[in-house]
Amino acid sequence: MPLTPEQIAAYHRDGFVTAHGVFAAEAAELQNEAARLTELKPLIDVNNIRCRWQDHAETGECRFDCFDPVIDISPVCERIARSPLLRDMAAQLYGEPAFLFKDKLIFKPPGAKGYDMHQDYISWESFPESFLTVIVAIDPSDASSGATEVFPGYHEQGCMSPRDGMYHTLKDDQVDVTQGVVLELQPGDVAFFSGFTPHRSAPNKSEHSRRLLYLSFNTARDGGDVRSAHYAFFHEWLQERYAEYGKTETYFR
Repeated sequence: MPLTPEQIAAYHRDGFVTAHGVFAAEAAELQNEAARLTELKPLIDVNNIRCRWQDHAETGECRFDCFDPVIDISPVCERIARSPLLRDMAAQLYGEPAFLFKDKLIFKPPGAKGYDMHQDYISWESFPESFLTVIVAIDPSDASSGATEVFPGYHEQGCMSPRDGMYHTLKDDQVDVTQGVVLELQPGDVAFFSGFTPHRSAPNKSEHSRRLLYLSFNTARDGGDVRSAHYAFFHEWLQERYAEYGKTETYFR
């Protein structure tokens, strides 16, 4: 079995677990693929809702940060995302079959800001409560490069934000920030955490990008294969949010 009983128990206790060297043999290929994707200049546009943007922590410059989704433009990322090994590991944590729900590649170049404390679960009617996030490290990820920091045990509280269908950050007093665990990963390492696990990331203060393949799964009982339906809804939701700020020329490519 890919995960040990001890790892499975740790996930259910803490809301996260790491597994080292899972895709070590594919790490160089992932690095080359991530570099290739940054050359897809026609796709990297502020109106393309496939793209995410993040400010530089010091200058405030807005820079490209993420492709979401990514597997439809990257055969390498798709092979990892749909690998039987990863699916079986998620199924071990669930105790039932797992289905790919979401996929994105976060580049986090040097200087990029991190993300405030939040949970990945969003209370849309169609959003699976079994949502589970998987990180596949492409570059070394540590405190200096703005690694993901998780907070154990809080997943048992479920959704800690208003269930209004909007993205929310968490207040510092909702979580004991002294208990954070930085997910230090080497290329090819994998980390799993619950959609209810609070997490955040600091700015990338290193001299290299901190590229991570972020994947998400849900259970068979919680919708099964609903990735296509999710992205159809998600894109419509995004365009509505952009339009509220006067940005009406958005598209998906």
